[in-house]
Amino acid sequence: MRNSLSSLFLNLLNMRQLTAFIVIMLLVLSPSCKWLREKGFLKKRAVPTAVLQAKQDSIRVADSIRKAQDRLLALENTKLDSIRQADQQRKEWESKYKYNIIIGSFITPEYARNFSAEFASKGYKTRLLKLEGTQFEMVSAEAHENFRKAVERLKQFQDTVAYDAWMYIIK
Repeated sequence: MRNSLSSLFLNLLNMRQLTAFIVIMLLVLSPSCKWLREKGFLKKRAVPTAVLQAKQDSIRVADSIRKAQDRLLALENTKLDSIRQADQQRKEWESKYKYNIIIGSFITPEYARNFSAEFASKGYKTRLLKLEGTQFEMVSAEAHENFRKAVERLKQFQDTVAYDAWMYIIK
């Protein structure tokens, strides 16, 4: 048994020496790192400048598009805020001045604007009111907070300015 262990140990020692010898021979006989780089095995792959330029251009374009979208969004938000503010002012005015003396009602907006301008040139504070649920635009010559004053003014208006004037009450 002792003999077999010692022979096994010698065989292992010989195998180690043989392995070490093979590794040393490979290192000695193998070409240098310079040769490997020249052949392309260890060569660093350079990214062509055209590819880099294309990437930078696409990033610039994407950034420009994003900036344009941000500007459009800001303009749209400003527009919506303006519309909300105008609507709020209109509602406040309508809640305050419920009684309107109407001098004309038109389906064609241009006619309503012209008629309003004609009475505005005579010194009246005209205003265009949209009749809800219809296509009509009414021309209001005066608006009042108080019902009695509005009725009184309507009678005067019918006698002196427009006999077919009428009152519209905003609900």
